[in-house]
Amino acid sequence: MGDRALSRRGFLAASAAAGLGMTALSGCGGDSDGGSSDGTTTIEWWNISTTEPAHTVWAGLAKKFEAQNPKVKIKITQLENDAYKTKMTSLTASGKLPDIFHTWGGGVLQQQVDAGLVEDLTDKTKPWADGLLSVAKQAYILDDRTYGIPFDIGMIGFWYNKALFKQAGIAEPPTTWSGFLDAVKKLKAKKITPIALAGKEKWPEMYYWAYLAMRTAGLDTLKKANDNKDFTDPGLVQAGQHLKELVELQPFQKGFLGAAYSTPTGQAATMGNGKAAMELMGQWAPSVEADSGKGLGANLGFFPFPAVEGGKGAITEVFGGGGGHALRKGAPQAAFDFLKFFASEATDLELVKKTGTLPILPAAEKALSDPNTKAVQAQLNAATGFQLYLDQAYAPAVGQEVNDSVSALIAGSKSPEQVTQSITKTAKEA
Repeated sequence: MGDRALSRRGFLAASAAAGLGMTALSGCGGDSDGGSSDGTTTIEWWNISTTEPAHTVWAGLAKKFEAQNPKVKIKITQLENDAYKTKMTSLTASGKLPDIFHTWGGGVLQQQVDAGLVEDLTDKTKPWADGLLSVAKQAYILDDRTYGIPFDIGMIGFWYNKALFKQAGIAEPPTTWSGFLDAVKKLKAKKITPIALAGKEKWPEMYYWAYLAMRTAGLDTLKKANDNKDFTDPGLVQAGQHLKELVELQPFQKGFLGAAYSTPTGQAATMGNGKAAMELMGQWAPSVEADSGKGLGANLGFFPFPAVEGGKGAITEVFGGGGGHALRKGAPQAAFDFLKFFASEATDLELVKKTGTLPILPAAEKALSDPNTKAVQAQLNAATGFQLYLDQAYAPAVGQEVNDSVSALIAGSKSPEQVTQSITKTAKEA
């Protein structure tokens, strides 16, 4: 759905506060309830739905809510994923958050909660939030309290071009890491770029190391590493070694280190225009491929990240997350009303039908029609384990270091051992 795209990933350092204009910040947060002399309440809604069709659909939903609530005005700020993270880092530091804001949950939300900036939604939302899918809610429940409401759930996996696989003589998507490396070699032998990658944005690179860590070291090892602030486990080093094996095959498109995700020459467009055979991306990938490029239609397929031979993880353990909304502490009642509206069956059905998100309500599953979306949903329903995006699960500084170190490994400036040492150093200092 766009921009990690209703996706995902680590808080960027505030130093990159790229054009943090006062217009974007004016009236943001604070103690005001957004009331005006005529009794109208204005609520600020910050989200990352910058690509179509989500951009238009979400704006339409805001208008629909306003029509149902004549005394409420919604002021929308839509920012691309990385710009959003940068600005939210600054707002968190300033102690003023928007009334309603996009969250991925996990460690980043925890930090905002610890700073006393986020509304506890547990009691006010319980009557209707209990009906939402359990797996979709997990990232927003901290110390048994609810601080966010999901609007989608999903996972990262490989999207592939069936025609290019056929051209390279790959009969079936690989299920093992060695089989995956063989597929990359077959594609290269046919002069086909195996993988599209947005090296400039780092979070798409992190997915590779994270999945390899899950497959080699296992989910428990990743959790213990974070709890103990020590990421030097041999299994985590091995994850980097496997990634290095892939990088040495030179599988990515020309200029990938400078490529963004959703720009006209970025990762999604490279995939959507048929110029690469695969991308490792979330459930939103098909819509961003079609928005940034032409899209592959019936030629697009999906398969889970392969198992690593001898590893502790299973192919049925998935890596991902979803998008949710949180409220600033002291947000007006209209903001609570909007959360309920956005999590309603009518809204969920519209999001599933029009934007390709996966349902958060069981009743909305009937709206799934695309075979790839159904394939992702089937993987999620059969999942035997779930890991939230590392740059969301961990404290912001640790998540950012994971992204930075993995990016350095792919660029050739860090060894697998140095990746785990750098993350450990940051975890101990955080």
